[in-house]
Amino acid sequence: MELRYFEISEFDSKDLKGSGTNMNPEFLQMIDQARAVAGIPFKINSGFRTVARNQMLPGAKSNSSHLKGMAADIACVDSVSRLKIITAALSVGFRRVGVHSKFIHIDNDDTKPAACWVY
Repeated sequence: MELRYFEISEFDSKDLKGSGTNMNPEFLQMIDQARAVAGIPFKINSGFRTVARNQMLPGAKSNSSHLKGMAADIACVDSVSRLKIITAALSVGFRRVGVHSKFIHIDNDDTKPAACWVY
C-alpha cells in the first residue's frame, strides 16, 4: 500500500520497531486522505500499540483501538490546527474523535459506537 503523507514506521509502537505494519489498511488510507483534506502536517504520537506499551500508558483502555491498528493520536496544541484535523477526519469518515490539549485521537473501530470525547 502506498501512502502519500506517511511512512508506515510513523505508526510503530514505541516498543516494537516495524510494528506499524500491523495498522489496519483502511485506517491508513483514511488518515492519509484526512491529511490531504486538512492541508497541514500530521505528527503521529501513537499509532499501533503492543499490549505491553498500552498497559504502560496512564488511562489507556484495555480494549484500545490502538491495539487493533485502528487508531492514532495526532499531535496538536493549537485551536486552528485542532479544527482542521477534526473537520478533515470527520469528512473522510472517521466516526470516533477524542480531544486532548496536546493531541487528537481518531479511530475507525466499527465495534465501538460513534463518539466524540475530551480527555
